[in-house]
Formats: sequence, structure tokens, C-alpha cells
Amino acid sequence: MIPLDIYRKRTHNKPIETRMEAWLAFLSEDSPERIIELIEKFPEFKPMYETLYQMCLDVERVMDMFFSEELRILDRNTVQYMIEEQQKEIDEQKKVIEEQQKESEEQKKVIEEQQKESEKQNKTIDEQQKVIEFLKQQLDSLKR
Repeated sequence: MIPLDIYRKRTHNKPIETRMEAWLAFLSEDSPERIIELIEKFPEFKPMYETLYQMCLDVERVMDMFFSEELRILDRNTVQYMIEEQQKEIDEQKKVIEEQQKESEEQKKVIEEQQKESEKQNKTIDEQQKVIEFLKQQLDSLKR
């Protein structure tokens, strides 16, 4: 077993000379210069790199599709979350409006009661004025 990261550090500036070094370079190198050096000395690795390149392109396409789908789901979830938040806000506003309507109705009742009381008092005042008028007339009659 050869750790590829250690091999890569050890052979950083050394040329690729043997078939084993070529395979180790193939498995561990990602710099374009070293890949070109490998392909120039061992042309049989070129089809393998082409296959890997095609796989990487396909993976990119798959990842793009995956992330596009993930973003679509995320967008849908975000919209759903926003709708739910707005619904909560609407529900809270409805509660506030209902409470205000109840208060308004209670105030209307109080006002109606006060109006009734005022009407009663006005009737009482009218009756008292009539009595006062009657008494004035009698007093005037008595004075004459």
C-alpha cells in the first residue's frame, strides 16, 4: 500500500519514468502539467483521462440538475413558508379586529344605555317643567 498523498509530495518535481510511477501519477495527480507529462510518456493513459473527463462532465450535468431540483424545492418551500407566515399574520389581525369589534359593540351598548337614560331624564325634566308651569299658573291665579 502506498499513500497517494505522500507519493505525490515525494515525486513533486521528479519526472515520471516507470509504469508504476505512471499508474501512481494517474491515480494521484490533478495538475494539468503532470497529466500532460504522463500522457506524453505513456499514451495509453489518454483514453482513460478522456473517459474520466466525460464522467466529470456528466457528473456536472447531474449535479446541475440535482441543484436545480434542490433550488426549485427550496424556492417552493420558501414560498410555502412565506404563505404560512402571512396566514399567521392575517389570523392575528383577524383576532385583533374581532376584539375591536367586540369593544365597539360594548361601547355602542353603553352609548345606547346612556341615550335611554338621557331620554328618561329629559322626560323627567319635561314633566317637572310642566309641573312647574302648572304651579306657576296656579300661583298666578292665586295672586289675582
